[in-house]
Amino acid sequence: MMTWSDLNFQNGASPLMEQIIFFHDHSLIILIMITILVSYLMMNLFFNKFINRYLLENQMIELIWTILPAITLIFIAFPSLRLLYLLDELNNPLITLKSIGHQWYWSYEYSDFNNIEFDSYMLQFNETNNFRLLDVDNRIILPMNNQIRVLITATDVIHSWTVPSLGVKVDANPGRLNQTSFFINRPGIYYGQCSEICGANHSFMPIMIESISIKNFINWINNYSSLDDWKQVLVS
Repeated sequence: MMTWSDLNFQNGASPLMEQIIFFHDHSLIILIMITILVSYLMMNLFFNKFINRYLLENQMIELIWTILPAITLIFIAFPSLRLLYLLDELNNPLITLKSIGHQWYWSYEYSDFNNIEFDSYMLQFNETNNFRLLDVDNRIILPMNNQIRVLITATDVIHSWTVPSLGVKVDANPGRLNQTSFFINRPGIYYGQCSEICGANHSFMPIMIESISIKNFINWINNYSSLDDWKQVLVS
């Protein structure tokens, strides 16, 4: 059953996503005002035949309906340009994560640490334990309240690395590195999916980010490195 929340954005988990939601609400208010004004004028023209003569060859009305749209566009354009520049800004990231799209799964590399890389596959659906088409076997672990940079590429076809609650959507192109950044402002688990039609199993390559405190993140890094050392010992 569809609810009102299904028609709206997910709750923003980053400052940029909150700004995107504010801009959406700002633009929607302007659209509603334009719709009401135009509807009112059309209804007057339709039901009142005597008002038509005031709209013929009236220079003042032509001046008004030329200036008003220009002012309206300014109120939309300035916040939009500000937001576009904020989305492209990269401010001293603490961690760089490299995301590589494959048919049909993601692999990740923590570029600032040695030997921390893994593949992330979708889990089979279990009605009691996980979300259908969203849970993965290896989550991305990231610290909250820190700037994160993500480098995104692909090995075969074009994919799209998308996490709606963080306001992130970047194409993964073969032979090209795209980058974006975000700032997670609270702990939690955030889901995304590939948003490019990349083949038969396009809908089966989800993204799962777990945001934790910086202290727990350091412990995770140390434990992962220890496990990797044990794996090398066992292999040798």
